[in-house]
Amino acid sequence: MKETELIERLTRGLPTADAVRVGPGDDCAVLDMGLPGQWILFKTDAVVEGIHFAADAPPENIGRKALARALSDIAAMAGTPAHALVTLGLADTHAPERIEGIYRGMADLARQHGVAIVGGETTTNPVLMISVALLGTVQPSRCVRRKGSQAGDALFVSGSLGGSLQGRHLDFEPRLPQARWLAEHFLPHAMIDLSDGLASDLRHLLAGSACGAELLTSAIPISAAARKGTAKTPGKSPLLSALTDGEDYELLFSVAPGHAVPLLDAWKGAFPDLRLSCIGRITHTPGIILRDADGSRPLTAHGYVHFQKP
Repeated sequence: MKETELIERLTRGLPTADAVRVGPGDDCAVLDMGLPGQWILFKTDAVVEGIHFAADAPPENIGRKALARALSDIAAMAGTPAHALVTLGLADTHAPERIEGIYRGMADLARQHGVAIVGGETTTNPVLMISVALLGTVQPSRCVRRKGSQAGDALFVSGSLGGSLQGRHLDFEPRLPQARWLAEHFLPHAMIDLSDGLASDLRHLLAGSACGAELLTSAIPISAAARKGTAKTPGKSPLLSALTDGEDYELLFSVAPGHAVPLLDAWKGAFPDLRLSCIGRITHTPGIILRDADGSRPLTAHGYVHFQKP
C-alpha cells in the first residue's frame, strides 16, 4: 500500500474541530486559534538512519536536515516558523558526542530562522531517528495551499533539480524568505516543496485541483550534480534525474499567467543568486505531458514513493 493510500485510509473519520482550517493532505495543518491576523501552521517530520542519511554522515548535517525538512514545509505554505519539539530515537550503542553534534546542527539552523527549540522526548530505537514537530504562523490572506491551481496558470520552480544525494540533501536552504515574498507580491494559486521529486510532487499539487500540467523539458532546471551523476547510472538521463531523484526542497508553484513575466523580472532583483524557471503551464486535461522538440508524451515516471518496493 502506497503512502497516499495509507494516509487516506488512516485519516478517514478522524476527529476534527472548528479551529481546523486545513487538515491532513497538505504540507502543514492550519489552525485558527483566535490569534489576531494569524493562523497557526503545525508540522511534524522525521528522518531515519539508512533512509534519509547514511550512518557515517556528519552529525551536524543530520541535525540540520531534520529541522530543515520541517522548515521547508512551513515555506510551502508561505509561513514563518516559530517553535520546535524534537524526539530522538536512539540505539543502545549511541555516542553522546554524536548526538551533541546533531543538536549543534539543529540549533545553528534554528537560530538562523528565529526558531526556539523548546523541548522534546527521547526513546530507544534500533537505529537513529529524529522527529521534529514545528509550529509556525501565517496571515490568512497569504496562506498558500497545494490545491488551487487553475487551467492556464504558469508553473514555476526555484533552484535546480536532481542529484541531491550527492550532498545537497544534507545541506539545502529552506526557501522561507522566497515563499513569503511570493505570497506578498504574487500570491501563488498553489505551492508545494519538492521532497519526493518533481514527477511525484507535481501530481500532489494537481490532485486537489482537477487539473493537469504540460512541462517543457528544455525549461526544467537540471543541476550540475544530476548531469554528472547520471553518467554513473546507466539508462538514467539528466532529465529523468531532475524529475525523479527527489530531496530537492525547492518551491514548485503556479501563478496567474499574467504574473509570469513580472514575477521573473521582480525575482531577479529580489533573489539574484537563486534561479527561477517557468517550466510549463496548468491545463484542463488531467495528467502530465512532457513536450520537447520531437513532440509530446505522457509523463509515466514517479519520484520517491514511500512503502513501494523497487
